[in-house]
Amino acid sequence: MATITPVDGPPEVVNARRTESLDAPHIIKLVNSSTDQLFGRVNVVNLIEKAVLAVTLCNDKEEILGHAAFFDYPNIEGVDPSTWEEWFHKMFDTPKTSALNSLYMHYFVAKKEYASGCAREIIRTAFNAVPDLHYLFLNVPMKAYPDASLDGVFQQLPKREGVSSTQGALFACYRHNHVPVLHVRKATVEDHDDLTPIFNRHSDMLRMAYGDFFLAELIEAQDDHMQCLVAEVEGTAVGFMSISNDVNTDMLNECFELGSFHGLKKPHQDDDLIPPKTPTPSPPPELAEERPASKASSTKSAASAKEAPVNGAPSEPTDAGTEKKSVSRQSSKQSSRATSPTSELKVEKKLSDAHMRESSTSLLSEGQGEDIAKEAERVQSGQSSRKSSVKEEVISRLGTPKPITPMTQLPKRFVPIYKGAQNAFSIQLFCIDERYEMRSSDFLSSAFELFPQYDFCVITVPHLVPEFPLIQGFVRITPRSPSTLPQELYVFHRSGLLKDFHVRPVCSKDLKGIEELVKTINLNDNLIKDIQQFNKARRDEDGTEIKAFVAQCQDQIVGVAVIRREENIEYIRSHYNIEDFIYYNHHKREEHGHLHHFALNPVFTHMSKMFIKEILRQGKKTSLYFPLYPAYTNKEAVDQHSLVTSLNDMVPVRARRQITYPLEQLSINAPSDRVLKKQEPYALNHINRKLVLEPKVTINARIVVVGASNVGIGFLEQLAYCPHLRFNNLTLISPHGLPGEMAPDELRDQMLGNDFCYGQENYANISLRTWINVVYGKMTNIDRKKKLVIVNNGTVVPYDHLIISVGLQYQIPAPTDADLDSGVTNAELPNPPDRRYFKNPPKNLFTINDAYDAAVALYWIENYLLKSQRNLIIYGSTLDAFCCAQTLLTMGVPGERIHLVQPPLLFQATCFNNPAIDSTVVKSLESSGVHVYSDHVLAQWNDGADDCTEISSASFTTNKQPTRLECGAFFSYYKKAVDFEAFRSINDACLVYDGKLVIDSAFHTNDVSIRGAGTITKFQRKYHADQWTHANFNSKEVGVHLATEMLRLFDPTMEPQTAPPEETLNLIPIYRNPKIQGGVLPGGYNYLHIGKPGLDMPLADQMAQHDYGKEYITGATDGSPEYFRIHVNQYNNIETITCVSKSSIPSSNFVCLYGLHERCLNNMVSRFNEGLIKDFYTYFLETWSLAMYHDRFTDFRDEVRELLSNSPEKGIEAVEEKVRQIIDEDVPMNESQKEQLLKIYQETGTKRAVDTRFLSFLSYNYYHLPMYAKPGMV
Repeated sequence: MATITPVDGPPEVVNARRTESLDAPHIIKLVNSSTDQLFGRVNVVNLIEKAVLAVTLCNDKEEILGHAAFFDYPNIEGVDPSTWEEWFHKMFDTPKTSALNSLYMHYFVAKKEYASGCAREIIRTAFNAVPDLHYLFLNVPMKAYPDASLDGVFQQLPKREGVSSTQGALFACYRHNHVPVLHVRKATVEDHDDLTPIFNRHSDMLRMAYGDFFLAELIEAQDDHMQCLVAEVEGTAVGFMSISNDVNTDMLNECFELGSFHGLKKPHQDDDLIPPKTPTPSPPPELAEERPASKASSTKSAASAKEAPVNGAPSEPTDAGTEKKSVSRQSSKQSSRATSPTSELKVEKKLSDAHMRESSTSLLSEGQGEDIAKEAERVQSGQSSRKSSVKEEVISRLGTPKPITPMTQLPKRFVPIYKGAQNAFSIQLFCIDERYEMRSSDFLSSAFELFPQYDFCVITVPHLVPEFPLIQGFVRITPRSPSTLPQELYVFHRSGLLKDFHVRPVCSKDLKGIEELVKTINLNDNLIKDIQQFNKARRDEDGTEIKAFVAQCQDQIVGVAVIRREENIEYIRSHYNIEDFIYYNHHKREEHGHLHHFALNPVFTHMSKMFIKEILRQGKKTSLYFPLYPAYTNKEAVDQHSLVTSLNDMVPVRARRQITYPLEQLSINAPSDRVLKKQEPYALNHINRKLVLEPKVTINARIVVVGASNVGIGFLEQLAYCPHLRFNNLTLISPHGLPGEMAPDELRDQMLGNDFCYGQENYANISLRTWINVVYGKMTNIDRKKKLVIVNNGTVVPYDHLIISVGLQYQIPAPTDADLDSGVTNAELPNPPDRRYFKNPPKNLFTINDAYDAAVALYWIENYLLKSQRNLIIYGSTLDAFCCAQTLLTMGVPGERIHLVQPPLLFQATCFNNPAIDSTVVKSLESSGVHVYSDHVLAQWNDGADDCTEISSASFTTNKQPTRLECGAFFSYYKKAVDFEAFRSINDACLVYDGKLVIDSAFHTNDVSIRGAGTITKFQRKYHADQWTHANFNSKEVGVHLATEMLRLFDPTMEPQTAPPEETLNLIPIYRNPKIQGGVLPGGYNYLHIGKPGLDMPLADQMAQHDYGKEYITGATDGSPEYFRIHVNQYNNIETITCVSKSSIPSSNFVCLYGLHERCLNNMVSRFNEGLIKDFYTYFLETWSLAMYHDRFTDFRDEVRELLSNSPEKGIEAVEEKVRQIIDEDVPMNESQKEQLLKIYQETGTKRAVDTRFLSFLSYNYYHLPMYAKPGMV
């Protein structure tokens, strides 16, 4: 906030902010004749889009008073933006000027009466926003004069003697005239009075602890080991820093990844940097890996089954002394089953911190380099890094199961031991007046002068303290995984003070320095090949342009980057939301670049964005794109890249939902091949010129999510994809890690139903492993007082905010122990069938809850059961049970060996809630030879044997006679319940548990630091909504809502929330997205059901309600055309869609139909009643419907709604308001009223506005919708 005094009028309080493209119309209104004379006629939107810094001043009414746009090159005709420094130093004698400390004003407008004040405030804002900025330049063309407001702050720069130019005059503005560098000196006791108010404004904790004169006593106590500095402005102390060489470097090395900084010590010959060799475990016995010939010969479940990670798997230490981590797009480290109490948990650090896990001389440690090289070989040969894990899981089942042993004492991972002298001092106390906080870094030069023998300055900060300007120039050090230190560590190297950091194109002599820099980087051979190709021809052999740059400091290469022209920009535009960050039409095709390699010495991490800015300028690019492929991607697709160290500076871009096109029907009217082509899925990261000087808000709060459910993944995705926020400490605790890490396998995925929240491609597109730390294991305890989660009874994970989203899982069923000899029926059971099973599980019993469980089960079937003639029992009546039966049939298991045993229904409705589908599924099972049993309850295993290690038979009670079945494998889909370890953790932590974890409408439990979401939760009884839980709603939407609530604590753009708000109405939140389920049913039927979120109710009861609406059905479940049912509610909106087909169902298309009015569907009801619709499948794949499946169609509908809601002109009622007046009369609308509304709609111009908006929608998205004719085409 600042105050501007106009020439004539009252002062105006203004706020400076970044310019947005929506400001352009208001900025144009401020343009006058002198603006065009000085800057020329420019496209303001294009200017905002390309400027590295654009500042707008607004008053409290959001009225724009002034605007300026700054670029990193001069707007002078004939001067190449990529080489302007050479021109500048030839023309002017200002040797300290460089591309890193200078910007050029390309545009300035302001309200006339505020112009002078606006100019000064914008310039002050620019110098504050970019601390390294020292010069602002303004080019004034010949016969033009700077505006009077600018003339007061810029002064003409004299040219060198003998230099003449017709390019006009250059004016300069210097930092020291507006935001001068602070004068820093040693502190004296007399500074106490100036500094005390500053400290008291921030906190009185120190005064309460040490007394009113703690600062004077601290200053007086200075000695050789502790010094104090103050920053002074006009004789007044405005900032204070206390520094000390009392640093416990050994403790810091134990807790943080300090390999890149040699443990903050001087190198010593006795340093212990290499971990001891560990004996290689003997390989497990080989199992048959080839699938027997079957009807599933085209699928790949065996491959993926051997790729799943292992529950609680340890990771072996690497040569660098840190745990084995996934640090490349190709690598996902091998794991093996924990076999002893001393095994370690597997922990995978996020990829965006990979550059911090290094040795002191390179970007990756040697151990990691070797590890990655081996992984690359495995990927190249088609093997998986997780190939053996499921095999080991199965082998472990072959022996006698052992009870889980609490892992009470975990061995420490190897940590390098540094024996050299200390090489760091610390900042112990720091405070500065907020008016000068952007100059905080001015202290550092004086601090290093006081301790010249040290190379590093360190500071530790509590996790919940926001990142302040001083440490924005520091390097955040990644904590080691066992660390529970409640502090973040930041490090600054003395070399960061050097001002000769510069970027230039690579030349031949740089090769040796580049090789030394990247010698242990993953795929460094490809980087070196690209450098050699650049030096050789500047292009690939196919003609693709290559550009390579190095960053230099003190004549040493400290960074290297390689980019190419982005040749797939049409694919990127159509498949990713890059238009959230750029206006595509304002960027030329050649201005899009593809980042292949980017490596920067960690000492200069704070210069990463400056390096990128220079790459864009010298490479003549405006945008850069970097793909991150999943671990299973083939080598050819990924070996052109290396893991870049600038991921934290880039923004992740969301993937777009694609339309499923009827290509044969469209023919030449289909989108281009560039849009339709199939590529390996990847996550896209992006940066452009607008973002290089825009800092992210860093959040160090430790947010721990327990459970990789759809709710948990949706929550993490929403946080990770906030472009203006950087969450450094997001952690997921899950037995099998992040979902989607295994290679795609159609058969494995068919073992469970699909809720369409996330699929394999979705997981690849979001690549959460880039931003999330993963701990493999189960939550076994919560220490609320210390804020710790205990994993597998041993590993400690600290948290500031804990999210419990473990969901419900299929549990091991407990036999009722009924005495079958006495003829017990279901009405006389001695024990409830829902009780917990606490014994060791039989080794051939499978509960399939995720892809890993499915992979283990499929591997077992392929390698054991298919070779025998034993029976398989599927126990359950859920959709997953039917999907499992179909998967077994597809694998080649004879139907006669499959027994589907259905327990009594828990509810009146079946899982399909549709009699037609129920009968079709039963017929398909019977025709396949599958034995189906109804109303059976599990009574005994192995005829009641006390110790059941392997199930050979299973007995069931019924309403009549008991049933006994031979068994080779038992698949339990009986009932989902909360995991017992999770329940015990919640209960022992004294969180309120009433059948489920109790939460309020904002997800809070009775502990303000712990929130719950998903099917494990229920609402407090005060809401009087006991039947309603998160299980009734779309899980992904619940996760997004949870993230929105959490962001109120961190996002500065949202209204802050320090405590849970008071609830006055006690209403549960409303969720609107549909609940979806689908899968492949017996008989090969593809099934899709899209329905309104709500309580389960039998279909017959729903249809009996007077406000149900009407259903429309084409086809039959076993006929042609195939079954398609649509339920239209009383308001004629689509409320339910059910599809059963042996052909592939375009699910992503049909989901878009939910909630639409039937009139939007080309008058569907009237056409159906007229007999014009024979098959909904064909009808909804006609070309007219494709626009509705577009991912931006919902936004278009919102825009139309806004047009109808707003008054077209002053004094004229909006169409919506007129409709409400008629509806409020509570009388059915007659024909005259309808005609009146139609007349108003047309005469007020609303119809024309809607038509124009629709044509704009089609035109802007024409690359997706070329089948629609545009005006002028016919």
